[in-house]
Parts: sequence; structure tokens; C-alpha cells
Amino acid sequence: MKFSQHFLIDERVAERQIKYADLQPDDVVLEIGAGNGILTRKIAKVAKVIAIEIDERFIEKLSKIKNVDVIHGDALKVDFNELDFNKVISNIPYHISSPLTFKLLDSHFEQAILMYQKEFAERMVAKAGSRQYSRLSVMVYYRADCEILEYVPRHAFRPTPKVDSCIVRLKHIGRRFDVNEEIFEEVTRALFSHRRKKIKNALLMEGIVSKENIDALPFIEERVEHLTPEQIAELARKIEGIK
Repeated sequence: MKFSQHFLIDERVAERQIKYADLQPDDVVLEIGAGNGILTRKIAKVAKVIAIEIDERFIEKLSKIKNVDVIHGDALKVDFNELDFNKVISNIPYHISSPLTFKLLDSHFEQAILMYQKEFAERMVAKAGSRQYSRLSVMVYYRADCEILEYVPRHAFRPTPKVDSCIVRLKHIGRRFDVNEEIFEEVTRALFSHRRKKIKNALLMEGIVSKENIDALPFIEERVEHLTPEQIAELARKIEGIK
């Protein structure tokens, strides 16, 4: 199996993905990992598609579908901000879910309907204090409204993966709160490198602040896994003030 691919074979699931996106004729849809075209053909009946596919075996077939522009390449190396699209519908290649999601959040789109592995999707929507709460949860919340629309059983794919999947909706909101984005991302990354430790210890271990300044910060006795995104933003603002 090339590029760790699992192809959706359930046409009913694909139809629901299209319905969730509420496509209009003037929409332009980015599809990442178009594969054998099960989604591509359905989207192209309603709106223009920009399909990115790395596997050369599918390029000729995809290129024959009307209303589709095909990019043969690695989605992680394509500059999304140079593409003119407003929606995204994709069965995300699972092995690049994390970097691709962060890349999408840095781009421009109104709405994305995306298929992820179940565990990854649940981390995307996780709340502070939950077992799945992570850096991913915080950064998705900062950039978008996110919800799980439905669970998709593993037998909807071939070859059959070992896990179930989820269809997720992302609505891009820009930035949820006012904070220095570089420092916010740095602090979030540092904290979740030590998610079960106290804030004080995590920041000191990652060299974000000095021992002399640590007591001036809020929440330092809280554990990382219990800090909400808003509190992390407040912490980042305080750190910016003492740097």
C-alpha cells in the first residue's frame, strides 16, 4: 500500500460529506489526497475542485474529471495561500493529519469537512482536564470552531484500517483572542511537552522564563492539562510583558 492510503469506498459517506459542506456553484473546493476520486467526482458536479494528489497512479484519472484542477505533489509542500479556494473537503491522509491540520489553520478558508482517525478527531475537540486535551486541542480552538459530525466505521475503507474515523467540521474564525501569536504558540508547545506537570515546572524546564521571573506569572501551581486556552493566552501575555 503506497503512501499509507486507506480509500473510502462507501458512497453514502461521501454523499454526506458533500451535504455537510453546503456547496454552492460559486464555491472553490480544495481536496487534499484525492486518490481514486470518490469525493472529487461528487464535488465537481456542484463546484470547482482543486485536487492535490501525490500518487502518480491517480493523476491521469483525476485529470479527466470536468471542473477539476489537479496538482500533482505533496500537500505539505504546496503553498495553500497561493490557491484560490473557500472550502475544503478531504479524506485526510492519516499519517500527515497533524502537520496538515496546522498548515490548514494557517491558511484561508470558510469551512472544511475533513475525515480523520477517531482518536485524532477527539483530540481536536477535547476540553481542558480531559484525557485527550493537547496542544492540538488548544491551537484548533484558537483558530476555528470545531465539531465532530459523525463517526465512520473502519469497514467504510479499503484496505480496512485498524481504527474508526470521524468526519469533522472546521469553521475558520481567524484568531479567537488577542495575543502575540508567536509567544502563544511557543508557550503552548512548551506546556504540552510536560502536560502532567505544574505550569511552573514546565516553563522552567523549557527555558521559557527564568527562576527570577516565574513567581510573577499566574497559574504556576496549576497542572498543564487543566489550563484552558484562554488561560494559556493570559499566561502568554504575562510572559511577553516580562521578556
